[in-house]
Amino acid sequence: MAKPKIVKFRFPESLEEMPLGPSAVAGILTEPNSGWRVQRPVLDHSKCSKCLVCWVLCPEGVIDKSKGDLEIDMNYCKGCGLCAHECPKEAIKMVREGEDEQ
Repeated sequence: MAKPKIVKFRFPESLEEMPLGPSAVAGILTEPNSGWRVQRPVLDHSKCSKCLVCWVLCPEGVIDKSKGDLEIDMNYCKGCGLCAHECPKEAIKMVREGEDEQ
């Protein structure tokens, strides 16, 4: 049996090196939203500073940052509102499912 590799700890120098966020890319989660979501997040790209607080904290890992602007995969979002609650720029707001963005 091979021994585990021992590596001296060093503090991450960038966000990309931090062990944060989902363990898989957005959109490959196993359970899509089954229709019980009451609210959905709406992202205002003009307010978004791309601080990635929402990406780090999203419990379902539905926020995709790979294409520059952040995108929320509504097929897997459960509507918990954590992203909107923690956004420091208030760039995400929760709207009732079925209502227009206001």
